[in-house]
Amino acid sequence: MRIGITQETFPGETRVALVPSAIAALKKAKAEVLVQAGAGRAAGFSDLEYADAGATVLPTREEVIAGADIVLQVRALGANPDGWKADLSLAREGQVWIAMMDPLWVPEPIAEAAQKGIIAFALELVPRITRAQPMDVLSSQSNLAGYKAVLLAANSLSKIFPMMMTAAGTITPARVFVIGAGVAGLQAIATARRLGAVVSAYDVRPAVREQVESLGARFVELPLEVQDAQDAGGYAKALGEDFYRRQAEMMRDVLPENDVVITTAAVPGQRAPVLITREMVEGMRPGSVIVDLAAERGGNCELTQPGQTVVHQGVTIIGPLNLPATMPYHASQLYARNIGSFTVNLLKDGELSLDMEDQIIRDTLLTRDGQVVHPRVREKLGLST
Repeated sequence: MRIGITQETFPGETRVALVPSAIAALKKAKAEVLVQAGAGRAAGFSDLEYADAGATVLPTREEVIAGADIVLQVRALGANPDGWKADLSLAREGQVWIAMMDPLWVPEPIAEAAQKGIIAFALELVPRITRAQPMDVLSSQSNLAGYKAVLLAANSLSKIFPMMMTAAGTITPARVFVIGAGVAGLQAIATARRLGAVVSAYDVRPAVREQVESLGARFVELPLEVQDAQDAGGYAKALGEDFYRRQAEMMRDVLPENDVVITTAAVPGQRAPVLITREMVEGMRPGSVIVDLAAERGGNCELTQPGQTVVHQGVTIIGPLNLPATMPYHASQLYARNIGSFTVNLLKDGELSLDMEDQIIRDTLLTRDGQVVHPRVREKLGLST
C-alpha cells in the first residue's frame, strides 16, 4: 500500500498528518510513504528528514494523491470544505482518505466523497475504548489546547498566577475556574496549578471529582442531577436547555470569585452549550479573563466571538480557534501517532482490511461502495437509515 501525506490547505493549519519518526511503523506494516514536498515545513519537519526516514518526497500534491492508495491529512472533507473541493477532483474511486472530517457538523462533503467512490474515515469518531486510545486524536489535541488556554489567560490577565512573598509585600495567587474536566479541562487544571494559581473546577460528571482533586484543584459541587452525560462512544451528550439554564443560575455566584474562567464544554455535531451569559459576565470583576475553548462551535460564553478577543465591561473574553496549530511541532507528533496507529489497524499483511466486526473501523467509516454508511451522518444528511 502506498500512503500519501499532503500539505494542509486549511487557513492557518500548520500541522502535518505524519512526522518522519512515524514512518517506521508504516514501513513495518509493508507500506510505502509518499510525502508532498514542504508538507511538514510549517511544523518544523524538513523534506530531508522525511527522505532519511524512508519516505519518497514528490514535488506536487497532484503526484502524491495520484500515487497513493491511502491519503492521510489533518483536515479533509467537512473540516476543510474549501480545500476539499480541489482535492475531490484529484481523488479516485476506491481511494482511502483518513483525517479529521467534522462529519457531524458539516456533513455535505461526506455525500460528495461517497459519490466519488472514496472510502473515508473520520478520526473524530474513534470510540473511546481502551484499544483505541493510541488513535484518539481529540484527546491528544485537546490536551495541548488545555495547556495553551492557560497561557493565553496568563498573558491577558493583569495579575500574576503564583503567590509571591517579597520585601514589597505579599502577592496573593490568581484564582482559576475550569468548567469541564475532560482532557482539555484536566490539562488546564494541571497547567494553572504548575503556574501557581488556586484552581477549582466543575463538571456535570461527579465521577471526575477524584481526577480534579488529584491535580490539586477543588471540585465545585452544584446540586444538579445528571442521568447520563456520555453516549455509548464515550463522548459528551447534550443535556437540554433547562439543565444548562439551571446550571448557569447556580454558577452565577462562583464566577465573581475567580480571576480566570476556562470553558471546555462541547457536544459532537452540535452548537456548544451556553454556560456563561452576558449577565454573568457583567457580574465578574473588571480585569477578569474568560478563555472559551468551545469558540469553534459558537462558544460556551454568550459574548464569545470565534477567533477574536473582546472586552465587555472590563472582562476579556478570548475565543481561540485551532489552538493545536499554534504548537505544530508537538501537535503533529501526537497526531501522527494517532493516525499512524489507526492506519496500521487497517492493514493486514500489507493490504487494506475493512473488518466491520472491528468497532474502531465500524464507528469511523463514513463512506464505502458509493454510499454514506455511517448512521449518524446519514441522519444528518436526511438519508434513510
